[in-house]
Amino acid sequence: MERKVLLIEDESLIREIVADYFEREQWTVYEAENGRQALDMLDGLNADLVILDIMMPELDGWAVCKRIRAKSAIPIIFLTAKSEDDDKMLGFELGADDYVTKPFSPKVLVARAKTLMKRVEGTVGKEDHILSFGRVTVNKRSHRVEIEGLEVELTPKEYELLLYLVKNEGIVLSREAILNQVWGFDYFGDPRVVDTHIKKLRGKLGDEARHIRTVIRAGYKFEEDR
Repeated sequence: MERKVLLIEDESLIREIVADYFEREQWTVYEAENGRQALDMLDGLNADLVILDIMMPELDGWAVCKRIRAKSAIPIIFLTAKSEDDDKMLGFELGADDYVTKPFSPKVLVARAKTLMKRVEGTVGKEDHILSFGRVTVNKRSHRVEIEGLEVELTPKEYELLLYLVKNEGIVLSREAILNQVWGFDYFGDPRVVDTHIKKLRGKLGDEARHIRTVIRAGYKFEEDR
């Protein structure tokens, strides 16, 4: 399957190296050297993935991520020298799906991109299957969530989180279990990222968020009202 990635990075050497590794894996790579150029390109690109540097001229990565998330759920990987936990938390709060810090291995970056795409696409079953609760329907084939026929725009992480909760109805899921399933075993960031995404997910589900229960000192549980 041909995939397209938009690489947003102001250092030309890094762009060249990263692009080379992705192209070896049959990705089509589009490059932008600043945030404004990237946003202009993204509108007509229909990319599958965005790799986004934070410290850039014109418009920094935080602002670019925020603008992308205002209208798109495309997977985003931050590529940055900012490695503090608070920076990572901000990135995830803005809607990033993964975070790779410099210096980095281009080979590992490609592997993480593949893993992210498998998570996004791997939650889609090979057979048509609709999950439903309350007024919500989740189409695992089309990766589409609707409330009474109106689409709810979820980021890949929000979608994976919702699906994991629904599939484990009635089971109390700890933050650690959610982190391992949705963010992967190699995620060592702040567990508060789960709370942040639960809050965002609840906000998008509106009244239907009542199905996601907080279990004090334990985690979260999905329960459908009967």
